[in-house]
Amino acid sequence: MSEVKNLIIKGREVVEDDWQVLRLAEPVDGAPPHDPATVSVPAGKFIVPQSLWLVQRELLAARANAGEIGVWIASDERPEAIKDDLSRFPVVAVDFPKFTDGRGYSIAYNLRTRLGWTGELRAIGDVLRDQLFSMQRVGFNAYSVRSDRDVHDALKGLSDFSETYQASVDQKVPLFRRFARPAPASVNNDGAGI
Repeated sequence: MSEVKNLIIKGREVVEDDWQVLRLAEPVDGAPPHDPATVSVPAGKFIVPQSLWLVQRELLAARANAGEIGVWIASDERPEAIKDDLSRFPVVAVDFPKFTDGRGYSIAYNLRTRLGWTGELRAIGDVLRDQLFSMQRVGFNAYSVRSDRDVHDALKGLSDFSETYQASVDQKVPLFRRFARPAPASVNNDGAGI
């Protein structure tokens, strides 16, 4: 593992990241994938796959409680699997295997609204500037932008739009409820507000 620190967006600023994302090696030439039960997590601050956490919970619990272990959720996994462990993690990440895979948005929304996660929620994987505004709307507050992209340019994606129409995690009230328009005096308003 490399000791090079990466830059991420946290909140609305670019900061140095002291976390490393542990990824299980992909199968090569027909070899079976790495078994999460046999993977050793090195010393340091690591965001581990949910599958690894689930099988090594007892082994990693003390490190998680000490703030050294976070967890990342794959786009085909359910966050409910770790709902009882969420309070242990200083960071929860959601992986976007490719930018066209939108399942991570639902995972983030559910973590915030149904499971009550209030800590750092980080987007990792194929994360691009064009996604950041929408990611922020569903509850992400940290972004690990794809390594071939400029993190400072991506930061601008958080302010691409000045107003939103729909309600979401970041804005609980839709636009039409936030700004009342007076009804014209000559219009019958019997059905207003329905």
